[in-house]
Amino acid sequence: MSDASHAIRPSLGGIRFQHADGQSSDGAQQHFLARLEAMGLGHAVRLTREVDEGGGTAVRFALQDTYASQWAPECDTTQLCERLGLDSENNSEDLEREIVLAMLLGPIPFSFPSYDELASAIRIRRNVAQGGSKTVLAFDTEEAERPTDCWTYSEARGFTLLPGWPLIESLRKTTQPGASGKLYSFSCYRATEYVVLLGIARELAECNPAALARLQTQWETRALMAEEFQNTFLREHGTLRTPLPFNYYVPGDRLWFRNPDERSANIEGYEGSWVFYIGGGFFTNFWKPDQHYTLTSKCVELFHWRNAVVQTAAGTLRIDEAIVEERVRRSLLDPAEVAAILKIMMRLREPTGVYRHGGCIDATREYVRCVCPGTSELVFPGEALPVPA
Repeated sequence: MSDASHAIRPSLGGIRFQHADGQSSDGAQQHFLARLEAMGLGHAVRLTREVDEGGGTAVRFALQDTYASQWAPECDTTQLCERLGLDSENNSEDLEREIVLAMLLGPIPFSFPSYDELASAIRIRRNVAQGGSKTVLAFDTEEAERPTDCWTYSEARGFTLLPGWPLIESLRKTTQPGASGKLYSFSCYRATEYVVLLGIARELAECNPAALARLQTQWETRALMAEEFQNTFLREHGTLRTPLPFNYYVPGDRLWFRNPDERSANIEGYEGSWVFYIGGGFFTNFWKPDQHYTLTSKCVELFHWRNAVVQTAAGTLRIDEAIVEERVRRSLLDPAEVAAILKIMMRLREPTGVYRHGGCIDATREYVRCVCPGTSELVFPGEALPVPA
């Protein structure tokens, strides 16, 4: 198993207010200190002042080493809730506490220009984790459908909103059967875009209504998808040169588990799996409500895709999900077999097109860009870059 847990020095990470000096730095510091005290975490955090790249003063918060080693040894955040008695699934305050703790434990700093941006980032992560846990799809690797009363489709524009339909309500209706009473078919990748979009839109409604109006107009005009969506709304945390630890996740992270088996990975829909980390050691399962994945069960499922390849009467290959489910069930009953599978899967993924000795773990996680007035990084196609306040 690769020793990626030690690829980055944790002492350099945490939460950082960058390019701040004088009153702005002190203001961000005081607001965050007050929040940490309200969360019962003030005693566990250390604060350092640094000089940023532009010569200004930066303030960085991180969990003290004693608490970090007790609560998340080797940056393993998947056990935070169990170790601290948090109920992230049912308690929004506990979910936000887990988010802050995981960010404070980060081996690479999360940098923000203001306390307001940090507060928005926490709320967006909460929105994404909660929205992701409620998202359920009808499994279909070829079909794509949306509620016809609020969406229309064209090849040039993708799925766009019909006049009079608010983005937030439409996204909820599409992804959450509790809001619509129906499951809709589309890929897990597109589903993650919708969950992120809903999380952002909910926050913009509170902190930046003008940006929400632009977002609404964008989705009435043309949907942003794939790389264009990623470049507009998301940033990557970690790199292939400095991969994040295998067990380090923050609620609200979007990430990809790669299928490292070349034969089964060439079957459409089984190249890998896009998920969110929703906290408490769980990842989204868009196909089975209330059966969220653990890191172990996700690795075991991806491993068994290779053992469920069957040939149709037409000669094409597909994955038999019934075989996958039975193989996973049997494997999880055998600790020795699970250990052998994890030894194969819990490795850093290889580059695109390479299938030699890599596993399913990505080097990076994705999270949302800044969204507040004056510091927002959201620039839609055709717009000019925002002028800093």
